[in-house]
Amino acid sequence: MQWLTQLGLSGMEKGLAGLDWLRKRRGRGGDFPAHLATGIEGEDAAFFYLRRKGYQVVARRWSAGEEPGDIDLVAWQGELLCFIEVKTRTAHDASPAEIAVDSYKRNVLRRLARSYLRHLPRPTAPEVRFDVLSVYLVPGQEKEFMHFESAFGWSETRRDWD
Repeated sequence: MQWLTQLGLSGMEKGLAGLDWLRKRRGRGGDFPAHLATGIEGEDAAFFYLRRKGYQVVARRWSAGEEPGDIDLVAWQGELLCFIEVKTRTAHDASPAEIAVDSYKRNVLRRLARSYLRHLPRPTAPEVRFDVLSVYLVPGQEKEFMHFESAFGWSETRRDWD
């Protein structure tokens, strides 16, 4: 049954890519600046990557409304709730994509995660993890993913890529 799920995900991913190609060919949807379009494409790729790994993605670009910022992906890995920041690049620069998740961004994500947890209809908060997922969409190459699970926590004591 797992192969059927994988086949369905692959079909959805190819369908989305086909629609993007058609949109670009017709010259539509160019309202986004290039960096935002790249970010959205990376988040779409990250969504399918996580689904293939068995995550249950429950929110994309979640925001608290009155608070600035958003969480790119919120997903369950079993009983563990994961808040995932996606960073997308179209080239391998001198600095890796995950470096862009600085202390300011980590604090924004923590604040939004607390707000998300307050909205959950549960008597107790689940165990939480903060991940960073770097997506490289280098033209002419396969998509590349670097998933940093537990990239940071509720405080500033740990970063795996330092």
